Amino acid sequence: MSRVLITGGGSGIGGAMADAFAADGHDIWITDVDEDTIVNAPDDRLASLVNAADEEAVGGLFHDISNRWGGLDVLCANAGSSGPTAPVEDVSLEDWHACLSVNLDGAFLAAKYATPMMKAAKHGVILITSSTAGWHGYPNRAPYSAAKWAEIGLMKTLAMELGPFGIRANALCPGSVEGPRMERVMQAEAAAKGLTRDDVYQGYASGTSMQSWVTGEDIANMAVFLASDAARLVSGQVISVDGHTFNPHVGMS
Repeated sequence: MSRVLITGGGSGIGGAMADAFAADGHDIWITDVDEDTIVNAPDDRLASLVNAADEEAVGGLFHDISNRWGGLDVLCANAGSSGPTAPVEDVSLEDWHACLSVNLDGAFLAAKYATPMMKAAKHGVILITSSTAGWHGYPNRAPYSAAKWAEIGLMKTLAMELGPFGIRANALCPGSVEGPRMERVMQAEAAAKGLTRDDVYQGYASGTSMQSWVTGEDIANMAVFLASDAARLVSGQVISVDGHTFNPHVGMS
């Protein structure tokens, strides 16, 4: 049984990860900025209201984890923000910083505070939720794509730096995941390009060889595998769970 922390674990991909790890018998601690998801978290997990990009709050969280659990085995640095959907010339510096802060600063801070615990134990797994936007350019999503590319660089550096301590690091790259976040993105893209929401939806699916969207459960199942001993030599890898995205913007121009 592992002790698993999932940032942004109140809903969406993070919520699916929490459910999957709990079903596999692990101890779960989630964080989120949505108070309702924390107050109403299932009884099988601990939950804290934490802004992933607030270093004081993150430091306090890990102090609590140390006191309650005495260590941490698996970190799922999953907290994220979709950022603005707009041409680059219309993106404000404030929105740019806000998107990078949640996605990139959040992953960095979680890894920074988890690492001493894992080094002391000589084992650990760090999973960062990146995106296929970290593989491809993403029109009208400059802050998000930049953050997700940077998360992959962070992960590969962590894998090299922490491998000698028995700590593995990998990045998960979801494709188009069904859920409220992508619904908001699709509505914005449709409005910007004079398309319908269904046009945008079908465009994302047709850019994959499986002709399909992804579910949170698909991502969660891969996370559970990567955290397990079955993946004991899988480190420094970028693993897409996306139905093979070969053209992420078919029908989107």
